[in-house]
Amino acid sequence: MAVYKDGDKWRVVFRYTDWQGERKQTQKRGFTTKREAQMWEREELLKKGSKLDMTFESFFEIYETDKKKRVKENTWESKGHVIRTKIVPYFGKRKMEEIEPKDIIAWQNELLAYRDASGNPYAPTYLKTIHAQLSAIFNHAVRFYHLTSNPAQKAGTMGSEEHKEMLFWTKEEYLKFADAMMDKPQSYYAFEMLYWCGIRMGELLALTAEDFDFDKCTLTINKSYQRLKGRDVITSPKTPKSNRTIKMPKFLCDEMKEFIGMLYGVNPKDRLFQITKSYLHHEMDRGAKESGVKRIRVHDLRHSHISHLIELGFSALAIAERVGHESIDITYRYAHLFPTKQTEMADKLEIERMGKEENYG
Repeated sequence: MAVYKDGDKWRVVFRYTDWQGERKQTQKRGFTTKREAQMWEREELLKKGSKLDMTFESFFEIYETDKKKRVKENTWESKGHVIRTKIVPYFGKRKMEEIEPKDIIAWQNELLAYRDASGNPYAPTYLKTIHAQLSAIFNHAVRFYHLTSNPAQKAGTMGSEEHKEMLFWTKEEYLKFADAMMDKPQSYYAFEMLYWCGIRMGELLALTAEDFDFDKCTLTINKSYQRLKGRDVITSPKTPKSNRTIKMPKFLCDEMKEFIGMLYGVNPKDRLFQITKSYLHHEMDRGAKESGVKRIRVHDLRHSHISHLIELGFSALAIAERVGHESIDITYRYAHLFPTKQTEMADKLEIERMGKEENYG
C-alpha cells in the first residue's frame, strides 16, 4: 500500500493477493487529509488479513460480501437496511474484538427507550429482529474469523415474537366480498385466486399464462414477485416446499381461462396481474366496506383457504402440500381448527379395557 498526494486530495494505492493467489491492485481517491487516507489503508489491510481489531463497519463489509449472494435480493435488502440504520450508526467505529456484552445492553436500552413523534416505541417483534441481525454478524465472526465469543448472545435478546391475530372469512363472507369486486375484473380474478388456491400475494403477482394447464385444471407455482428499489424482481418461491402444482376447481379454471382471454396481446411469460400489493390492500378495504364483511388482511385469505379445507375434512398433510407449507406448521398454527379426537380416543381405550369392543359404534 502507498498514500500519495493527488492535487488537493489524497489517494491510496492498495496491492494485495486474492484468494486464488493472484496479485491485485485497487485504489481509492478523494481523501481530504493524509490521516483519512492512512486510516482507510489500515482498515483495508485488516480486512484482507481478517484481523478483528478492525472496526465493526469494516467487518460488516466483509459480512455483506460473504452473505449477500447467498440469500434472495429482497431478504438482503431487509437485513441490510436494519443493519445500516439501527446497528452500524452505534457500533460502526468500535473495534470488533473490543465490543462487550455491556455495550450490547447499552445499545438495547437506547432502542427500548426510543419513541417516535407520536410517542410510540418500536414493536417487540422489530426489536427482536434488530437484535437477531446483530447477533448474526457476531456469529459469523466467531465461526469464520476467529472472534472468541458473541457478545450479543451473552447480553441476551430483546423484544419478543408477537403472533398477529389470525383472521379469516367463512366461504359465505368471501362470496359477499367477491360480489363487490366484480366491477373490476383485475381485482375480482386476483382475489378468486388468493381465496380458492390459498397462494401467497407474491406468488399471485408472479403468475403468467404458461403457469396454467387448462386441460388438467392445474396451476404451477415456481416463482414469486417483489418490487425492489423501483424494479420488478422475480425470485424463487419463499421455501423449497413452495414449489408445487395446485389442482384448481373447474369453475376457477374456467374463470382464469376467461380472464386471460380478456387480456389484449398477452404473452405466455407476461405477468397476468400488473398490479401492486398496495393496490390489493386498497381493494380489500373497498370490498370489505361495500360488502359489509369484517376487514381482514390480504394474507388472511390464505388463512381463510386453509380453514375452509380443514372444515371440509382434509388432513394437515394434504393441506400443507397444497399451500406449500410443512405439515407440522399447519398442525401447529391451525390446531385449534381441527376437530378434536381426544374424546373418541378416550372412549375407544375405555371400551377396549373393559372388554366391550364389540359394542363400540
